Amino acid sequence: MEQKLRRDRCIGDNLRHLRDKHNISQEKLCAELQRRGCDIARSAYAKYEAGELNVRISVLIELKKIYNCTFDDFFVNLDPS
Repeated sequence: MEQKLRRDRCIGDNLRHLRDKHNISQEKLCAELQRRGCDIARSAYAKYEAGELNVRISVLIELKKIYNCTFDDFFVNLDPS
């Protein structure tokens, strides 16, 4: 059973920002994620960015490696206060 993040906050904008910052298309990103063992289609990834689908932890781990960022970068501006 794979863990997922509960969708109580939308990290989609942060995912999109990181992808744009690295100038990579959803198609190329998903191809790289698949190469690294994450079975994800571009349509599913688009739903992550739109906040319509829970992000798998395994995908976040690989995105962290691809973007060479911290986990905090995925949660910027999500403080409820």
